Amino acid sequence: MTTSDSHKSYVYVGLAGETAPGREVKSGLYRMADGDDGWELLTNGLPQSHAIRALAVHPQKPEIVYAGTQDGPYRSTDHGDHWEKVSVPDHGQPVWSLLFHPNDSSVMYAGYESCGIYRSEDGGERWSPLPVSVRFPEITMATGANPAKRVLMMSASTANPDEIYGAIEVGGLIRTLDGGESWENMSHGLYTNDDLVDMHGVLASTLNPGTVISISRAGMFRSTDQGDHWSHVDLETLNAKGQTYCRGIKEVPGNPRYVWVAAGAGFQSDLGVLYRSKDGGVNWERVDTGFEAKSTMFGIAFDERQPKTMYCATNGGQVFGSHDGGENWSDHPLPEGATQVYALACG
Repeated sequence: MTTSDSHKSYVYVGLAGETAPGREVKSGLYRMADGDDGWELLTNGLPQSHAIRALAVHPQKPEIVYAGTQDGPYRSTDHGDHWEKVSVPDHGQPVWSLLFHPNDSSVMYAGYESCGIYRSEDGGERWSPLPVSVRFPEITMATGANPAKRVLMMSASTANPDEIYGAIEVGGLIRTLDGGESWENMSHGLYTNDDLVDMHGVLASTLNPGTVISISRAGMFRSTDQGDHWSHVDLETLNAKGQTYCRGIKEVPGNPRYVWVAAGAGFQSDLGVLYRSKDGGVNWERVDTGFEAKSTMFGIAFDERQPKTMYCATNGGQVFGSHDGGENWSDHPLPEGATQVYALACG
C-alpha cells in the first residue's frame, strides 16, 4: 500500500441476512475509496460465502477494520486488502455487533447470536466471554417467537464508559453499569406482541449522560434515567401498524447534538428514510437526500477523522454519501445483485 493510500478514507458494506430458517442470506464485503465510484469485492482471508453482519473501523487507526461473520470476527490491518480470523474462544455463533470502548480503543466488545458478548482488553488479541444472563420478556420466549436473541447493537458514551447497553433482537435491552461484569434486562412489563422488544439499535448519549435512545420494529423510545423508564418518540407513520421501522442509529462524532436514524416501512419495504435530530434526540426531522430510497434504510456510518463525511445504505443495495454533514448527497449503488445490506462502516 502506498503512502497516499494510507491517507484514504474508505466505505465498507457487508451483505448478510437473517439466520432464521427460510430467510435469504447473501454474502460479500464491498469496499469503495471515498471520492471514487468503483466497488471492490473483498475476499482475501475471509471465510467462504462470508455473511457480514457487523463492521467497525478503528477510531484512531483506520487501516484496522473488524468484520463480524458467521464464523466469528475477522480483522484487517490494511484497509481490507487482507483478513485474518480473530482468535475468540466463542460458541460458534454469528457475530452481529462490534463496539470499541469510547475512551480506550484497545478494549473491544463483540455481540453474538444467542445473546453472547465477548470482550478484549488488548486490542483484539485475547477475548473472554462476559456473564450475560438475563430473563427475557415472556412474549419473546413464546411458541413461534424468534429464538435467536441477537446482540444487534451495543453502545457506550465517553461520559460513563462502564455503562453499556445492548439491543437484543428479539428480547429488549440489556444494560451493564460495571463494564460488563453484570447485566440486567431493561425491558419490563407485559407485552401483547414482540414489536416493542424487537430492538435494532441503542445509543447512550454523549451530550446528555444518562439519556438513552433505543430503536425497534415499533419505532423509537427515549429514557433520561439510564433506561429505567421510557417514553415513545413520535415519528411519522410509515406502515399499516402506525409505526416506523427503525434499523440504525448514530451520533455524529465530535458533535453529539446531531443524531441520525435509518428507517423504513418494515424489514422489507419499498421505502427508506433518514431522520436527523439537532438537539440530542428530542426533536426529529426527515432528511431529503435528493434520491429515492427504494428499500428500507439499514445503516449509517461516519468517518471519525472527518465527521462531515457520512454514508447511508438501504437493504436493497443503494448507498448514498455526503461530504457536508448530510446537506448534499451522491449516489453510489452496489453492483447488480448485491442486496441484503446488513453492515456499513467508514474510515
